[in-house]
Amino acid sequence: MTMVDHIKTRVIPDRLTTPTERILKSWEALLLLVAVGIFILNSFASPYFLNAWNLSDATFNFTEKAMIAFAMALLIIAGEIDLSVASIIALASTVMGLVMQAGFGTPVIVLAGLVTGLLCGVFNGVLVTRFNLPSIVVTIGTMSLFRGISYIVLGDGAFRGYPSEFAWFGQGYAFWVISVEMVIFALLAVIYGVVLHKTNFGRAVYAVGNNATAAMFSGIRVGRVKLTLFMLTGLMSGLAAVCLTSRLGSTRPSIASGMELEVVTMVVLGGVNILGGSGTIPGVVIAAFVMGLVTFGLGLLNVPGIVMSIFIGALLIGVIALPRLFARLKGRK
Repeated sequence: MTMVDHIKTRVIPDRLTTPTERILKSWEALLLLVAVGIFILNSFASPYFLNAWNLSDATFNFTEKAMIAFAMALLIIAGEIDLSVASIIALASTVMGLVMQAGFGTPVIVLAGLVTGLLCGVFNGVLVTRFNLPSIVVTIGTMSLFRGISYIVLGDGAFRGYPSEFAWFGQGYAFWVISVEMVIFALLAVIYGVVLHKTNFGRAVYAVGNNATAAMFSGIRVGRVKLTLFMLTGLMSGLAAVCLTSRLGSTRPSIASGMELEVVTMVVLGGVNILGGSGTIPGVVIAAFVMGLVTFGLGLLNVPGIVMSIFIGALLIGVIALPRLFARLKGRK
């Protein structure tokens, strides 16, 4: 092969491609295409799908989970994980019920839920960062611990009778068909997007996830970054507890059971590497809509809940396994 032939056949590196080409080739673009496809299929599958109020109700299928998924995305990018988020919701909801029964009003009830979530996040973070325990082991343990406390307090009972003002968080509408939860979801998406992609803290999160040792030697306080992320995940779980308890109007120890699986699936489906080091908030936002559209569409078709659980589990396995399978096949070629 002559030098001229070599020049003609060489591949242009990715860094020389245009921003538009990089966007079109991204996982987020593919996910957006999938979301549009699911939306179209749902519109044909049910005549009730395109109703404005039905579409508004569809957002409740993902907003509370997405609140946690934003913080979880940062935590997984940093190389850790929190599987206790659903149990934190149960404990925070239980504490809110106790505060309500003590006679306090809505502001104190909401504050109790947020503080409980934050303290649970601190507890997880301290065990991981101060005692160097694996986060998956720690949070599996606290998953049982936090929900177990709720069962001890409530047993087979439930807390009811929350103030009417409290219902605003989970049942209120900011304007027309746009729910309060949807507004909170949008604000959090912007905040976490800016934090991860436009700040030094976000760059530190990526650095820790790619190589924690190198990040430490470059001056990043790895333990502090991870502790902050566990605190944020706990706080978002507390916020989700406020919204979910408000929407349901009651507290049971079984509240949010299995939600941790859906949160992790949402994050991984959004393109976040389960091993850490890469991922984006826009991807998580699109994945939230995809999962919301799928579950709402299946609900309109009267598909049983157990089938939805099977679908979520299969989806999680698929989004983790398929990229590795394709990478191996590509490597063999």
